[in-house]
Amino acid sequence: MTERLRTLSSLRHIEASVWDALANPAERPFNPFVSHAFLSCLEDSGSATARAGWSPSHLILEDGEKPLGLVPCYLKSNSMGEYVFDHGWADAYARAGGNYYPKLQVSVPFTPATGPRLLAPKEHKPKLLKGLEAATQQLGASSAHITFLPESDWSCAPENWLKRQDIQFHWHNQGFHSFTEFLATLSSSKRKNIRKEREAVAARGITFDQLTGNSLQEHHWDDFYRFYMDTGARKWGRPYLTREFFSLINERMPGHTLLVLAKRDGKVIAGALNFIGSDTLFGRNWGAIEDHPFLHFETCYYQAIDFAISRKLKVVEAGAQGEHKLARGYLPVKTHSLHHFAHKGLSRAVADYLQHERASIDHDQQVLATHSPFRNVEQD
Repeated sequence: MTERLRTLSSLRHIEASVWDALANPAERPFNPFVSHAFLSCLEDSGSATARAGWSPSHLILEDGEKPLGLVPCYLKSNSMGEYVFDHGWADAYARAGGNYYPKLQVSVPFTPATGPRLLAPKEHKPKLLKGLEAATQQLGASSAHITFLPESDWSCAPENWLKRQDIQFHWHNQGFHSFTEFLATLSSSKRKNIRKEREAVAARGITFDQLTGNSLQEHHWDDFYRFYMDTGARKWGRPYLTREFFSLINERMPGHTLLVLAKRDGKVIAGALNFIGSDTLFGRNWGAIEDHPFLHFETCYYQAIDFAISRKLKVVEAGAQGEHKLARGYLPVKTHSLHHFAHKGLSRAVADYLQHERASIDHDQQVLATHSPFRNVEQD
């Protein structure tokens, strides 16, 4: 056997073309977040580094010098910026005398978007899971966590990987040619409400620019970073992304970024950052320096739908949580994560918890389905 597993302490230690060949093969829809460009922007900007609690420990499976599989992986000293919350597990383990940190986190930092995590052909994925189990022991980590992975990989995981689910809200393009055509599929009350919200924003003289590619300039990112810092500081105290991150994505992946900027009286007052996949628009960050009714909904949700329709994208993922999205045409979709614990007692306790949590998630999705914003064929 010539196969071996090793870890990379930085994306700089692997060629972008080698990484991307496994992360985004031609036969699969392009996911911007697992690209070498995006992940290296996080590292090179200082946003995802050991100092920020994200120590790169990317796993690579090789046959001789030929890469067979990759895992974007970080040794974590905290649970910040993950969006699959395990603070309760950490507290319980600490009370029992254990050290929950460091832990291994397989994810895209600060990005609650489903995408490939085991970057390999199907036959090599079990080897990557085994490699993560071994790395947990070798690095002295309490556990390994794979978050926002596809359901196909989640459902095939062995029993020693515990399964967790949550709910997000996604918009699905049914071949619409316009926003008006989309509205026609909604119930009368939801249709009227969305029109009222969009009209209220327009009545305040607020207009929007959708910028991507060469249209994006540094002064646009200066504006957006100001919004991001202001809103982020009020919501969670310490925004994760550095100013340099936005310059780097503008340099390395301008064709995959969409920046929506809102203007009033010639002044830029709000913005929303999105990333463009081959079939999905991913809403990521937003911020504003003026407070106007429905400005958030228009900037983040309706402008994204407009763009997706114009580009014929199939899905808009608008980020984590938010039942208010349901009334605006975004439907509940399950997300998936896997968790492996070195300590058998902790594993049994978490397994029991997750069994009850999955039942609760199933119930929540059933309840949400009864509040669909779309009209029945008997309506109207």
